[in-house]
Amino acid sequence: MCGLYGRYVFPWLMDWLLRGEKFAEQRKKVLADAAGVVVEIGFGTGLNLAHYGPHVVRLLAVEPVAMLPAKVRQRISASSIPVERIEAPAESLPLTSGSCDCAVTTWTLCSVRDVAGSLVELKRVLRPGGKLIFLEHGLSDDPAVAKWQGRLTPVQRVLGCGCHLDRPIGRFIEHSGLAVERMNRFVLDNESPIVATMYAGVARKTEGR
Repeated sequence: MCGLYGRYVFPWLMDWLLRGEKFAEQRKKVLADAAGVVVEIGFGTGLNLAHYGPHVVRLLAVEPVAMLPAKVRQRISASSIPVERIEAPAESLPLTSGSCDCAVTTWTLCSVRDVAGSLVELKRVLRPGGKLIFLEHGLSDDPAVAKWQGRLTPVQRVLGCGCHLDRPIGRFIEHSGLAVERMNRFVLDNESPIVATMYAGVARKTEGR
């Protein structure tokens, strides 16, 4: 995290921004496919919890630092899913290889230190046939938008505690060794494509990969 701001201000700001109706709608769409033992990196303040379906039997909630602990405890208590909180970076998961049915990352790959390394770890802990569900923002296909994303990323990294506007998320996932089943590209309604160019979809760990 980024100092006192990252510890005391940013978690409240992030929670307020990302619990809006537009974000909740997108979470509900992508998380409907989650099932079995799920590992979620970037658990944050637990905003995904309310949107997991009945087929999730256990959630491994990975976050390198505690964010709004009281709020997180409240959301876990309100959930019917057994949750195990794990304090670790996405690049080094303390989990057994092949131990998870599903991996989830929502608005997280923008700020991890090593995107490729994080995806390698998620692939490692997935069982053969397991899937990665992703919902991320990142680099636009529009060159003019992408140019502004590059210009504003240094500011965003400070305000967003490491968040990048210009990461080519799709390229990272395609090169992860996971087989992409679908990847939807869109811009959130009534939002600037600079911050709201989205990547949503599913990639799977296939036999022999």
